Amino acid sequence: MSTPVPPPSAPSPSASPAALPAAVLFDMDGTLVDTEVLWWETAAEVAAGLGHRLGDADAPEVVGRAVQDTAAHLVRVAGTGDAGRVADELAGSFFRRVEEGAPLRPGAQRLLTGLERAGVPFALVSASPRAVVDSVVAGALADVRFAFTLSADDTVRTKPHPDPYREAADRLGVAPGVCVAVEDSPDGSASAQAAGCAVLVVPSLLPVPPADGRYFAESLEDVDLAVLRACVNGPLADPRGRPAAE
Repeated sequence: MSTPVPPPSAPSPSASPAALPAAVLFDMDGTLVDTEVLWWETAAEVAAGLGHRLGDADAPEVVGRAVQDTAAHLVRVAGTGDAGRVADELAGSFFRRVEEGAPLRPGAQRLLTGLERAGVPFALVSASPRAVVDSVVAGALADVRFAFTLSADDTVRTKPHPDPYREAADRLGVAPGVCVAVEDSPDGSASAQAAGCAVLVVPSLLPVPPADGRYFAESLEDVDLAVLRACVNGPLADPRGRPAAE
């Protein structure tokens, strides 16, 4: 079952305080920055060029998906086009939109600042191409001190596979099970959970189904250190990480 994040309770004088996460791993699009709408607009424009009108039925193959996955889907449903060329068109058009500006999601800056002040390392784990990640990090996220950023180009497989979150934990030298991944999409949540992370879901365009080990918040404005602590120390948390479901 899914788990709403419980409100923090006052510890007894004899109780040792629960540990903060060893690290927090953030998705980018739709989680920290409001780029999922830009990605949808991009996919709709490219789909129209192939003679396909993008609709709700396409959403699972667009929202939170890598460029190559969406390109393959559009070619399949349109019955025309070359997946490689469509992927290049998607990436180029999305990059241009992002370059024009991608606003932060509400509560993102406050949360990132709080983690930095608390000394909790955090990294960016994205399914977007490196060019898009670098553009956003140089723009909306220019003042954020990520330990590092991971893009779709940095692992053999990207989301929904566990590779990106496993790689992020490895780079930080910690077990996935002591990390909290903050995600907004079904594929991203599946990726983080398969890697063994505690998952805090803050949905954006697509609903994320409940599952064991997933915690939910309506907005990043509702997330603070106490919430992250509850995720990694909750009754479903396993500091060794859970086995991957591939």
